[in-house]
Amino acid sequence: MTRAARVISESRRIVVKIGSSLLVDRKTNQVDHVRLKGLAADISGWKAQGKEVLIVSSGAVALGRRRLGPQARGPGLEKKQASAAAGQSLLMAGWERAFDPHGVITAQILLTRDDTETRRRWLNARATVTALLGMGAVPIINENDTIVTEQIRYGDNDRLAARVAQMISADLLILLSDVDGIYTADPRVDPEAKHIPYIETLTPEIEAMATGANAEAGVGTGGMATKVMAARIASEAGCITLIAAGRAKTRGSQHLEQGRRCTVIAASTTVKDAYKQWIGGSLATRGELVVDAGCRGALISGKSLLAVGVKEVRGAFGKGDTVVILDETGADLASGLVRYDARDVETIKGMRSGALKEALGYAGGPVVIHADDLALRDTVVETRGPHNVRPKRPKR
Repeated sequence: MTRAARVISESRRIVVKIGSSLLVDRKTNQVDHVRLKGLAADISGWKAQGKEVLIVSSGAVALGRRRLGPQARGPGLEKKQASAAAGQSLLMAGWERAFDPHGVITAQILLTRDDTETRRRWLNARATVTALLGMGAVPIINENDTIVTEQIRYGDNDRLAARVAQMISADLLILLSDVDGIYTADPRVDPEAKHIPYIETLTPEIEAMATGANAEAGVGTGGMATKVMAARIASEAGCITLIAAGRAKTRGSQHLEQGRRCTVIAASTTVKDAYKQWIGGSLATRGELVVDAGCRGALISGKSLLAVGVKEVRGAFGKGDTVVILDETGADLASGLVRYDARDVETIKGMRSGALKEALGYAGGPVVIHADDLALRDTVVETRGPHNVRPKRPKR
């Protein structure tokens, strides 16, 4: 079994980014249904193995320009936005047609950079994606080019795919394009360029080898440079990256399993550790929650923070903000991403789960901070006991 095949086999949650050059037939400038059919077969096969798969799909702008005609060509963000609006439905129709024979439901999600950078929106987006995966659907994600501005756009789907992989704690990010991996130089202009099958650490030397977009393809905005940037984001989030060509019309993963050339880039940490470090290292904490002794013990044992265990609310935080969790002695236990704003937590603190809906006027659930969104202090993790925690935090 090749390294790539082993990585795919061991991954439970996979993000696949597919470039415009693979999805748009260059002769007709329409959806390449043959290639989509093969990709859908691959992904459906992975799903049958119990894997969760998300697709970050380019192609809407290229398809929209063909649909709108010459008036959509040329510079200007508004033309790109108009093309995206006209092409997005064609792209989704293509994916639905490809997955329909496998009985797999697709679901469209359009994101801007704010959706993966602003914590409240990040939590909402992650919850939506997680719910879709739990229902067996394949989310088809693209940048919301129709409304996005230059100031809040990603500009390429490689980095969007990496942020999505980070957001949903993916094990593997697959970047499919017209290039089969990283080379020591651009193989299109340097016949002596050597392919690099495995990269353990992304060094400045490796990053310097990356080149720009393939001008011959005539579509897309990414290139090897953006793929390396995406790989760095993924690596620091605990996600392995696989860069491969998707030119073949047949099923892609079969080629990978049979030794198809690609580049695998290792993760620099684990998914869990990366996420916990991100939460625990947040300097912009917005408030504090004081919990009772029973809740303290539950948190240390790996449980979520429930409303019933909250004794006091401090600060004016919003949903998705980072808050500090203290016990009744003032000892610093953890940081976490809160699922309610301060006013609502004040309303439901100390309440049993069954009373929350009536108190709030809506069903928000009993969890104030989920265990997955909570980072215990190192001293608490080490001791797992009632003593030896960090000293009291100073009054703010």
